[in-house]
Amino acid sequence: MAYQLQEINSAVRRDPVGFMEECDQHYQDNISRCADLICKNMKESPVVLLSGPSGSGKTTTAENLRQELERRGIGSHAVSMDDYFVRQDPSLAPRTPDGAIDYESPKMMDLALLDEHFAKLAKGEWVLVPRFEFARQMRNDSKGTPLKVGKDEIAIFEGIHALNTQLTSRHPEATRLYISARSDVLGEDGQVVFKATWLRLARRAVRDYNFRGTDISGTLDMWANVRRGEKLYISPYKDTAHILFDSSLAYEMPVMASYARPIMTAVQDDNARRHELLDMVAAFDNFEPIDPKTIPDASLLHEFIG
Repeated sequence: MAYQLQEINSAVRRDPVGFMEECDQHYQDNISRCADLICKNMKESPVVLLSGPSGSGKTTTAENLRQELERRGIGSHAVSMDDYFVRQDPSLAPRTPDGAIDYESPKMMDLALLDEHFAKLAKGEWVLVPRFEFARQMRNDSKGTPLKVGKDEIAIFEGIHALNTQLTSRHPEATRLYISARSDVLGEDGQVVFKATWLRLARRAVRDYNFRGTDISGTLDMWANVRRGEKLYISPYKDTAHILFDSSLAYEMPVMASYARPIMTAVQDDNARRHELLDMVAAFDNFEPIDPKTIPDASLLHEFIG
């Protein structure tokens, strides 16, 4: 699927608020579609696995799914698989081609513990969801969360490795979902004027700046390995999902321009990816602007912009 630049700008000029509401409703329709499947599959498994690359909106989508299921009378729990990271001995940790620790690798996850927890939850047993403290790079079980799912309850596990076959092959009955912001924007000549990967980079850059204290240079330093990790560890499993859906919003380029442009133009002259980044900044100029103050409260974009 691809968006048409002319259609986006026309909708923004005509009725920006109505346009955003229409896009948000399309996203919500996908949430409802996923909830339908989860409900249908509940007798087979109380476990839902939600995967997608960085910048997909997994956290918000897991929470929106939880809320939709609650509205249907199904008790739901959203669990971040980030808490199943493990502290690796540097001498044994997986490495990238340049020798750095590969934090995108599934070997950085406690897959054995996840496997154990999925099995116990399916039997109605208690588990202790761990808490991984990234600042200390260690697990703190004293801050873990006890979890048990009853007859009419489910647990949504979201993370980049949720569909890895090292997990799903042992739990094929689990409901499997995959999301990603996947749509390019095309101009009148059919050429791409804004890449889907740019959109996810913009999301990541704004979120890193707002919530993780990382400037654009830091985000760019990580981005190459993030993309490498997607191709190796995430995308190969997307076709094993029961449902794949696009989490991009047709209105977010006009919105994200206000947040991403000042961050991205601050990139240093010696950054190796500066030229590509400035091409992306220039591409924002193709879009009619939307006042950020008018963004709906329920928009997925709040995961990135606050």
